[in-house]
Amino acid sequence: MRHLAFWLLPLLLFAVEIKPIATIEVSGLVSDMAEENGYLYVATDNGSVDIVDLATQKIVRQIHFAPILRSDGGYTPARIHAIDRYKGKTLMVTSAPNAYRNVWVERNGTLSKVIDASRNLMPKHAFFDKAGKILLGGFGSEVTRYDTSDSFVHYSRQVSESTLGGMALDAKREVAVMADESGSVAVMEINSSKVLQRLDREHVDNIYRVAYANGTLVTAGQDRRVGVYLPDGSSYHIKSDFLVYAVAISPSGKTALYSSGTEHTLQLFDTRTGKKGHQLTGHHATPGKILFVTEKAVISSGDEKVVYFWKLP
Repeated sequence: MRHLAFWLLPLLLFAVEIKPIATIEVSGLVSDMAEENGYLYVATDNGSVDIVDLATQKIVRQIHFAPILRSDGGYTPARIHAIDRYKGKTLMVTSAPNAYRNVWVERNGTLSKVIDASRNLMPKHAFFDKAGKILLGGFGSEVTRYDTSDSFVHYSRQVSESTLGGMALDAKREVAVMADESGSVAVMEINSSKVLQRLDREHVDNIYRVAYANGTLVTAGQDRRVGVYLPDGSSYHIKSDFLVYAVAISPSGKTALYSSGTEHTLQLFDTRTGKKGHQLTGHHATPGKILFVTEKAVISSGDEKVVYFWKLP
């Protein structure tokens, strides 16, 4: 996957519809995705993480979780709510019988439960930080930093009084951005848990997803807005004709995508100007997760058992 061959001017002058270069059916409805070193880790609602070789778009390995015993004696698959991948380790959050959640780490084929549901935690998001510690974002906008080596909680703090929406880390895994149902975003230094900024100029309702790269923040809102906060302190929003469920930003921070309209389109735009470019078409359900692998390689999924692979011209 090479870098972007040509840049902004042709992108804006010759906007076209782009179809996926490949698709792959996975084990269940896709709940989250992560990528590392040419492999995609797809979390599903069917108790399985499918590991896909991006060179061949084929599933090469799976991580399985035992089904959950229900009160009526039946079994239901353990949904994998969140996934992250960092330095050869896979971090996963799964549902548990008591309505709370388990946190797992898998490395070299060995799966270990690092936080049991008996601790009454309900992480919505989970990431490895730069030091390899675990950062959990709970529904109540509480953030917990946990060290698996000695089961030590470095901190647990309330970042907002509102319910947590989207959450993301920067490329260096030193800063976390957390949005909430009030339309506000907190930018937090992970090591100290200090909130560096609160950004609330572009949304008036819940923010579903956030994407952050190279100092540029993009947000997806229930208010049918795409918020953009630039490194120079300026901001703006793009109005959509439908709820915006997903956003993604390229590694440079110069290009972004958002889910647009009832036809499940992904809309490309220039973050510096807000000008729209190509549209990615082909989803059969509302896209819920979009991931830039490089400036021109994109992966997406929706409320379906399919992962889509795209190449930007």
